[in-house]
Amino acid sequence: MRQSQEAAPPSGTLARTLRELRDRTGLSLAALAARTPYSKSAWHRYLTGVTHPPRSAVEALARLAGADPAPALALWEAAGQSPPRRPRPDTAPGHGPLRDCCPR
Repeated sequence: MRQSQEAAPPSGTLARTLRELRDRTGLSLAALAARTPYSKSAWHRYLTGVTHPPRSAVEALARLAGADPAPALALWEAAGQSPPRRPRPDTAPGHGPLRDCCPR
């Protein structure tokens, strides 16, 4: 039985579009960092969708790819308006599930 497919969140669609633009450039993360004011680690976070990129990063990548930045910027705006991801209630950021630490 097939599972129903949900629409990708705007941040995921933006990250996928950024990866496609990067593929068009043929540049490594190091080369991308050398041609823009953003570091390799920042580009990694933007391309994986971990961090919402600044508008200027989206524009710079589109320019390097020789693409019209308008479609990527539309996704950038939509992703910026989506609610931020929150940790599940049974976990704390950076930690595993919350457990009682002390006997009662």
